[in-house]
Amino acid sequence: MSPSPKSGSKAASRSKRVPRPQPRLNPMMACDTAFRVVARRRLADLAANHAATCTGDEEALHQMRVALARLRAAISFFSPMVADSQRRQIWAELKWLHRQLGTVRDLDVAIGRLETSGKQRPDDYRFWKAKRAESHRGLARALRSASYRRLIRDASAWIESGPWATGEGKHAASKRASPIAAYCAGKSMRWQEKLLKKSRKLRDMSAKKRHRLRLFNKKCYYSVEFSKDLFRNRELVRQRAALKHLRQAQKALGQLNDDAKGQSLAAALQRDGVRASPQFRGRKHEKRLIKRAAAAYRKLAALKPLRAW
Repeated sequence: MSPSPKSGSKAASRSKRVPRPQPRLNPMMACDTAFRVVARRRLADLAANHAATCTGDEEALHQMRVALARLRAAISFFSPMVADSQRRQIWAELKWLHRQLGTVRDLDVAIGRLETSGKQRPDDYRFWKAKRAESHRGLARALRSASYRRLIRDASAWIESGPWATGEGKHAASKRASPIAAYCAGKSMRWQEKLLKKSRKLRDMSAKKRHRLRLFNKKCYYSVEFSKDLFRNRELVRQRAALKHLRQAQKALGQLNDDAKGQSLAAALQRDGVRASPQFRGRKHEKRLIKRAAAAYRKLAALKPLRAW
């Protein structure tokens, strides 16, 4: 029996319901509350892109990867107050999901380069697409599995009421209750100093070390991004400049990492008898990207430290 117009309109209303606005951070918010606010947003982003990723949507897959990276960055940023007996297991489950998403995302990037190069051979291109389809089937199974459901359930429960939230001792309670603005200012400054120190050896880094620098750069970017509500108006210009320089460095390091990942994928496929490889730039282009990242770090170093309220 078809639904009545009234019941149908109610269903339509439910499907089009505007999501509730996410609470904003405020300078005097306790650190434990701030962590929950930030982490809930990321779990919501994972949920919002889950179904489309399962059906093969490349952009949804990318957004799941971004949400996961932001969640992991938040856990690292708040590590002094969320350390407990369960965090290691939660972290391991998040790494598992990162690997599942990363396998398909790397193929998407490599195929994208093939599509824009105009030099791919039809047979080899079809093999890359078939490889992507095979990898996506594995990802879809993982995202629909009991392991994924357990990950989301465990992570959500841990964020809300894990052992870290009720840890005994005055010191632990004091850390959880401390205002987020003061903690954020100090933590962001220490992370930025560590990033700039690491970046000084950029020109001599191996691809593996550049990858680690890129991951830490990403964490620094996300920490500045999620704490934007905490800055005074006069600090916003500096905050936007910091984000700009971090983003420029991230883009250059990301292109270098995509080259390295693509070359590794191509080598693996060649061992399977496939001759195709995405079109990668040479050493000259690599030097140009490294120079671009180094310039971004020099500009970042020239900024005064961000100060919260």
